[in-house]
Amino acid sequence: MAQGKWELDAAHSEIEFKVKHMMITNVKGNFDSFKVDLDTEDDTFDNALAKVSIDTASINTRNGQRDGHLKSADFFDVEKYPAITFEATSLANEQIKGNLTIRDVTRPVVFDLEFAGIQKDPWGNTKAGFIVEGTIKRSEFGLNWNAALETGGVMVSDEVKFSADIQFIKAK
Repeated sequence: MAQGKWELDAAHSEIEFKVKHMMITNVKGNFDSFKVDLDTEDDTFDNALAKVSIDTASINTRNGQRDGHLKSADFFDVEKYPAITFEATSLANEQIKGNLTIRDVTRPVVFDLEFAGIQKDPWGNTKAGFIVEGTIKRSEFGLNWNAALETGGVMVSDEVKFSADIQFIKAK
């Protein structure tokens, strides 16, 4: 099936997220370590095979105490569940569909996909870029920790928005 192998250009890729805190502001963060495997039949990326693995211990919200809590059993439980994984089942019509696994809970998801194009860099490498955006409900993956606020509402929203800017280098 796959004719082309694309390698992640980690220096030009990122996965970010944001979640509403105390119902009044967004807390943003990212994952510093992740892998993406992409195999294609051709440069159209139709019928591409994509697999993502995110190192949960690499979560970074620029606050050590919060990161420690997110790594604990209340959230990602990184000792027991070291990775978030995504395996695409379809890339078409500006959507990427697949199976997302967090804490050993796998659910089908659909995210927005923008193919940003293919370019040659000054060193002759062929590069391709994608932007993926979506929203998940963390409770659907067993991330249920929360605290009620005195004035109503909750400490952490169930809805988590994310965006990924991913650049690949075509393997030679």
